[in-house]
Amino acid sequence: MATTVNNAFEEFIRDKVNLDSDKTKTARKSRDNLIDNIHSLGSNEDFFNLYHDIDIAFGSFARKTKIRPLDDIDIMIGIKSDGSTYNDFGNVIKIYVNDDNSPQKSCCNENTNVLNSTKVINKFIKELKNLSDYKKAEIHKSGAAVTLQLKSYEWNFDIVPCFITTVESDGRNYYVIPDGKGNWQKTDPRKDRDKVSTLNQKHNGLMLETIRLVKYWNRRPTMPLMPSYVLECLLLQYFESVDSVSKFIDLRFRDILLYIKDNIWYSIDDPKEIQGDLNTLTYDEKLKISNKAKSDYDKANEAIAAETNEKNHKKAIKKWAEIFGDEFPDYSED
Repeated sequence: MATTVNNAFEEFIRDKVNLDSDKTKTARKSRDNLIDNIHSLGSNEDFFNLYHDIDIAFGSFARKTKIRPLDDIDIMIGIKSDGSTYNDFGNVIKIYVNDDNSPQKSCCNENTNVLNSTKVINKFIKELKNLSDYKKAEIHKSGAAVTLQLKSYEWNFDIVPCFITTVESDGRNYYVIPDGKGNWQKTDPRKDRDKVSTLNQKHNGLMLETIRLVKYWNRRPTMPLMPSYVLECLLLQYFESVDSVSKFIDLRFRDILLYIKDNIWYSIDDPKEIQGDLNTLTYDEKLKISNKAKSDYDKANEAIAAETNEKNHKKAIKKWAEIFGDEFPDYSED
């Protein structure tokens, strides 16, 4: 129950949008322990020679843009090259195992030295069964990771085997991960992490909470669902395009709805500068999202007018509940 719009948003974001702070601390500790435990498996001579220095947490949990429920945590586990090399064929990377004594050799395509990423994932699955808290491990539905369930936690871990390249002609090095089809692809979660951090600092720490609120709005079954990462990249474009934002989250949210209405039609750039345009939504999906953003933008303006012009918090809170649904707090006179 809330007496003001500000109270309502504070309660809503704390109890329905943001991850529970105690659970977040436990999850970070469990992630770090898991990474250490995976590296303890490296003592098995049949397993890969792991490269702890390039391990990296990625995904929305690492970037602090994840909303409830906490269902998965993403990590990349590095593998040493052991003399292996790679060729970039555009959208496909092939890795060649040049050392017949490398543990990677058993994961090559038959009668070749081409490293098969699916076989690498399966080898991880086999080794992860040796963890003391193991419950279940299987290939992620994308085919590009291992989904690990441990007995002690309600969340899964998505584990991505990775290599890192030498510095290329463009002055960058890249992470190389499974592509879900047996080959490999480039990525760089450091770019995502750094852009989120830089823009959040630019906007005095107001960006992350706003992104989480918009993700909640996106998840409601009132329009086609934008992929979470694509939505996040669209929002990064917004925060990069403006010099400052309101200190009030209801005003920030309203302004973003207008941006989504207009910009869902255009390209959404990959912050990593690898994949290009991430916007693969159909015309019909874009239309429905644009229309929903416009409709809720109008409702947001009504709510803001009720609060600021009429001083009617009850009316304003009721209007915000039309946008966010039944989980938005009710008005209380007390």
